Amino acid sequence: MASLMQPVPAAAEETPFRRFSRAYLASKVAVGGLVLLVIVLLAALVGPLVAPQNPYDLKVLDVMDSRLPPGEKSGDGKMTFLLGSDEQGRDMVSAIIYGIRTSVLVGVSSTVVALAIGLTLGLWAAYQGGRVESFLMRLVDIQLSFPPVLIALILLALTGPGLGKIIIALITVQWAHSARITRSIALVERRKEYIEAVTCLGLSGPRIIFRHLLPNCLTPLMAVAALQVASAITLEATLSFLGLGLPPTSPSLGLLIANGSQYLMSGKYWISVFPGVALVVVIVAINLVADQLRDVLNPRLQTQ
Repeated sequence: MASLMQPVPAAAEETPFRRFSRAYLASKVAVGGLVLLVIVLLAALVGPLVAPQNPYDLKVLDVMDSRLPPGEKSGDGKMTFLLGSDEQGRDMVSAIIYGIRTSVLVGVSSTVVALAIGLTLGLWAAYQGGRVESFLMRLVDIQLSFPPVLIALILLALTGPGLGKIIIALITVQWAHSARITRSIALVERRKEYIEAVTCLGLSGPRIIFRHLLPNCLTPLMAVAALQVASAITLEATLSFLGLGLPPTSPSLGLLIANGSQYLMSGKYWISVFPGVALVVVIVAINLVADQLRDVLNPRLQTQ
C-alpha cells in the first residue's frame, strides 16, 4: 500500500521543453558552443554600444595610428588598441565587432529567406508528386551540380558588390539544398495515416501542406538551418576576401582578413589573424550548436 502512495518520478512529469533542454545540456561541448554563440549574438546585437570606436567613421580615424601593434596607445593617448590597428588606423576590436555584426546579419537573413523558399517548394513537390515533383527536383539537381561559390561569384560579377546583392546571391545558392532536404522529409510524412485521413476529408492541398505537413517537417530542419547559417557566413567571408562581396566601406570579417594578408610577411600578423580567429570562433560555435541540435532532434541518434 505504501508503494502505491509514492510520488510519480520527476522524469514522468517532464515537459517537452525540459526534456529537450536536459538532452541538449548533457554535452559539455555543446554547452560551450552555445555560450560562444550567445557571446557572438550579443556582439552582433549591441556591437555599436560596446565597440571602443566606430571604425568606419572617418572623423575618428587617424592615419598616424596605422598598423600599431596590440596593446599600443593611439597618438593622442586617449585610446589603447588591445588587438592593434589596421592600415587605416582602425581599432581591430571595433572592426571585428562590426564585422561579426555584418556576418550574422548576412547569414541569418539569407538563410531564413532561402529556407522559406526551399520549404515551400520541397513541400509542394512531395505533396503533388508526378510532373511537378520531377520538374522541381530537376531544377534542384541542376543547381546543386555547380559549386555554390561559383554561382555566387557569377551573380556578384554581374551585379557588383553590395549588402543586398550578396544576400540575394546567398539565397540563390541555398534554396535548392533546403528544398531537397524538405522533400525527403515530407515524402516520409506524406505516406502516413494522418495525411491520408485529412486528404479523405477533402481538405485543400495548401491547407494540408501548411497546416499538417509543415509543422512535422520543421523540427528536423532546425539543425539544417543552423548549418546553413554557418555556410552562408563562410561564403560571404570568402566572397568579400576575393573583393566581390561587400564594398570596402562596409564592415566584413572577409575584408579585414584580405586587408591584412598583404602585411603578414612583414610581421604585422594582427591585421589578418585576429579577424580570422573571430571568423573561426563564429563558425565553430554555430556548428557545435547545430550538431547537438541534430543529435537531440533525431530520435535515431539518441542513446537510451
